[in-house]
Amino acid sequence: MIDVLRYRAESNRCTRFCRPLPSHSATVPFLGAGKNRGNHVSVKLAVQKRLLILKLQALEFFTMTPIAPSELIINDRGAVYHLDVRPEELADTIITVGDPDRVAVVSERFDSIECRRQHREFVTHTGQIGRKRLTVMSSGIGTDNIDIVMNELDALANINLNTREVNPTLKSLKIMRLGTCGSLQGDIGVDEWVAGTHGLGLDNLMHYYRFEMAAAESEIMKEFITQTQFHETFSRPYLVPGSMQLLKHFGPQYHKGITVTCPGFYGPQGRVLRLGLRQPELVDMLTHFKYGPHRIANFEMETSAIYGLGHLLGHQCLSLNVVVANRVVKQFSADGKKAVENLIDNALTIIEQIED
Repeated sequence: MIDVLRYRAESNRCTRFCRPLPSHSATVPFLGAGKNRGNHVSVKLAVQKRLLILKLQALEFFTMTPIAPSELIINDRGAVYHLDVRPEELADTIITVGDPDRVAVVSERFDSIECRRQHREFVTHTGQIGRKRLTVMSSGIGTDNIDIVMNELDALANINLNTREVNPTLKSLKIMRLGTCGSLQGDIGVDEWVAGTHGLGLDNLMHYYRFEMAAAESEIMKEFITQTQFHETFSRPYLVPGSMQLLKHFGPQYHKGITVTCPGFYGPQGRVLRLGLRQPELVDMLTHFKYGPHRIANFEMETSAIYGLGHLLGHQCLSLNVVVANRVVKQFSADGKKAVENLIDNALTIIEQIED
């Protein structure tokens, strides 16, 4: 139970109901040096223990508080509103695709399909490949849609929709994106595959949540800002790692690198039609960024939000993309449909073997 509460504390969601707890410096008096130092340590430990007790009590209160109907919308068949999926209709391993029509392209490779749902752009099929139960779901385009998909997937896994209370034991889902992208490296050609080691967000979604980058990612981002001079006129970039537990299954046929997520397809990805750009050198800046073993491999419009929300919610996430455009050498796939199908076939073969 302590581990569950510790995990919930990281999300800081209980601040909806309780005041911030005082810091150690505000609570522990200065006792000086010498013979009082031992007393100082004892008092500090006692205060830390008390703070932990208060946090656990607050978290326990939160877990027993039903989520209001205005915050979690459940339809008349007992499904989450946007996805129109019930908990029993969702597998623990989930494939997301952007295009609603691509759901059927994936599920036609299933041995059986037990559930088909559609609401707006969100299409969901759940079925089996061998003994592996899978859900494939369309997210639509962009991080705003990913915000809906990831929160409602987590609600299906970790909230009792009847009582509207968070489950006492939390479940970790495996969520893998199969998508398309633009390559930002000359040696990553069209029709080739990229597995994102990190998602680098040029959008602002994660800044609406209590998200903090880990030390390693913060160092990479400092260097990114230094090298690219990317400033807050556009956004405050953030970096989140993908699941190393999932990444290890995808071998050398997948290029590895940072996947940049942009908040649009044209200007935010450096495309010019009739409008001029405020930062026309964007593609070159991203292409030339290097820090230790890290470089930017590709960009698209969803990965950073999947990684960021997945990290906060405790899910394993990985983004796998096929290159349909190489922005460095200005090439586009001669058969994008076939390229996507090749990615699906290879990824499903690997995903089927990953243990639940």
